[in-house]
Amino acid sequence: MNAISTPASALSRTDYRTLGLAALGGALEIYDFIVFAFFAATLSHLFFPPQMPEWLRLLQTFGIFATGYLARPLGGMLMAHFADRLGRKRMFSLSMLMMAGPCLLIGLLPTYAQIGYLAPLMLLCLRLLQGAAVGGEVPSAWTFVAEHAPARHRGYALGLLQAGLTMGYLLGALTATLLAEVFSPQQMQDYAWRIPFLLGGPLGLFGVWLRRWLNETPVFLSLRSQRQERAYPLLEVLRSHRSTLLPAALLTCVLTSAVVIPVVVTPTLLQQHFAWPAKDAFALGSLGIVFLNIGCVIAGRITDRVGPLRSLILYSLLLPVGVGLLYASLIGGWRWPGVAYAVAGLCCGIVGVVPSAMISLFPADIRVSGIAVTYNIAYSLWASAAPLLLIAAAPWSPWVSAWFSLAMGGVGLFAASRFRAPRVPHWENVAYSRI
Repeated sequence: MNAISTPASALSRTDYRTLGLAALGGALEIYDFIVFAFFAATLSHLFFPPQMPEWLRLLQTFGIFATGYLARPLGGMLMAHFADRLGRKRMFSLSMLMMAGPCLLIGLLPTYAQIGYLAPLMLLCLRLLQGAAVGGEVPSAWTFVAEHAPARHRGYALGLLQAGLTMGYLLGALTATLLAEVFSPQQMQDYAWRIPFLLGGPLGLFGVWLRRWLNETPVFLSLRSQRQERAYPLLEVLRSHRSTLLPAALLTCVLTSAVVIPVVVTPTLLQQHFAWPAKDAFALGSLGIVFLNIGCVIAGRITDRVGPLRSLILYSLLLPVGVGLLYASLIGGWRWPGVAYAVAGLCCGIVGVVPSAMISLFPADIRVSGIAVTYNIAYSLWASAAPLLLIAAAPWSPWVSAWFSLAMGGVGLFAASRFRAPRVPHWENVAYSRI
């Protein structure tokens, strides 16, 4: 690995290779985690008693889905500790391995009709393992890419990474759309529901293999050469960076909402509340994810131009505009709801802004731990509660998601008002990788 004294002015071929491998592996891991949500309606019939009311079965299935988020903090903090101590690359690969195995096993699970209540219990345990894995994936991915990218293009690189990660949501939505088109509802319940999980396991293992070609970040190598690693990075976060925890947690809640509403909640409500066929709901959700990906890249470019603070303010204002337009189109029965879904995806570009802000809040020696503790605790609580609350409240008002996004926009503005980046230590001003 050769170094130069100042960051390069543009992403090199090596930068794109590193970014591409990180994003592709992350997309496969996110697919393994999120595909559960797209088949929640089917799984609710298979893993709970048939005499249970449908709304309660669906709610308990989403409850199991939510436990994956609840397991994120512990798994994330453990992996973050070793990422700050031993290197980013090792934990980056371990998290994917921990995701792929349970995904494959979910596809092999017996159902409630075969083993009774042991079936949902086993499903719950596998979701806990997946939650621990994804808790280490996102902080490591953000840090890995940010510490490889030239500083002037860090926002763009992180925006591309986020687009890659959200591509995992798109893979899940496309898989659900295809299966709903090919198989009847009865065939889905009989055997076809296993297909996305049986595909996800080998794909995740392929992602582990891809990551063996990545190199450790130059920032961590500089830390090691300067002997700047912390013995207990999480304790340093809690001791010296407490004022940073609140804005970081709030930004995570806003990011979570910008993902949960278009990716998880709206496709479910299209089926349950607006009586859309599953294949049409998944297809429309897929369109929204495509434009969410585009919005992440655009937001990353804007962040490089105007900085993370102004970008946070801009996209906090755009978030409720996009979601409000989407639900106005659904409630009003507009002719082209796909256009509104596309606009909503673009307005959710705050998903591509928050990583740049989070990276800048913590110095390199505690960066993964700082992001992991705030991101995973906030994400786990918010992502587990928000879908349940929004789905439960939808019968009372179809506008609930729009009002929720308005509140989250206000939270984003408040977090921006508390945004303070720390002084960068001299040993962090290292060269960026050129392999």
